[in-house]
Amino acid sequence: MSPHPQTSTDSRGVTEIIARIRRIEIKTRQLVQEAVAGQYHSVFRGQGMNYEDVRPYQAGDDIRSIDWNVTARTGDPHVKLFTEERELTVLVLLDVSPSGIFGSCPQSKRLLAAEVAAALAFSAVYNGDKIGAALFTDRTELIVPPRKGRLHALRLIRDMLYFQPIRRGTDIGAALSDINRLLTRRAVVFLISDFLSADFSRPFAATAQKHDLIAVRVSDPRETDLPDIGWVTLEDPETGDQLAVNTSDPKLRKRHREARIAERSAFERFTIRHRVDLIDLDTDSDFLPPLRAFFRTRTRRARVR
Repeated sequence: MSPHPQTSTDSRGVTEIIARIRRIEIKTRQLVQEAVAGQYHSVFRGQGMNYEDVRPYQAGDDIRSIDWNVTARTGDPHVKLFTEERELTVLVLLDVSPSGIFGSCPQSKRLLAAEVAAALAFSAVYNGDKIGAALFTDRTELIVPPRKGRLHALRLIRDMLYFQPIRRGTDIGAALSDINRLLTRRAVVFLISDFLSADFSRPFAATAQKHDLIAVRVSDPRETDLPDIGWVTLEDPETGDQLAVNTSDPKLRKRHREARIAERSAFERFTIRHRVDLIDLDTDSDFLPPLRAFFRTRTRRARVR
């Protein structure tokens, strides 16, 4: 794991990096404050309960809350009072493998992933919570420990936008296993990826049990619907393997679409089985409406509990 981000500034320059991060902050600030941050703490539970005080026992109190030390000292039964710890630790687990470079729209999957991660980072900052990140390929290449503050969030966003990975593969399972070892207390974990990886079901289930895990799937429309443009050579950005296909063949396009839809449906069933919320994002759409919908759903669920 790299202790320092490897960023490329030769072609962009520091000024452009700052300007780009600033544009993301301006774009997300008001909407995050109004549509996300206002509901933020109502949908995520704190890490536990803090002992606050004691009071005399009253009929109906749970006997398990009796403070036996105070009871013995005063001669009268007293119960402990607790308040829920509301400070959260939020971690963005971001897939930076080469498959994220793909994008048939003005933005790539990687840029879309970084923008939604930025919105989540600013949301955590506005609520006084700790925000951290782990960037992975087929290994965890960068870990930024959770901290508070706007400057820390800006550093995270810079890393997520411009980090240059060393490896070319994708191993979601390995990244989740690393996080399960590193995060000793319950956290909110946003796993942002296109989920094109070998089987990761076991560490995924372990993370979902230990933490509040949210899957954010980033896709491009052309990954499902091939354009009718004749013979093309497709290349896997992670392996370099190439395949020539005739995209003018309607049967081929249909088979490809059906296979992709089946894969997506299987993953949706997988997240439901593990009680993990799924946010679907596409490179041809704004990420804020799906994010708003997620928070609305979690708000309704929190009211039912």
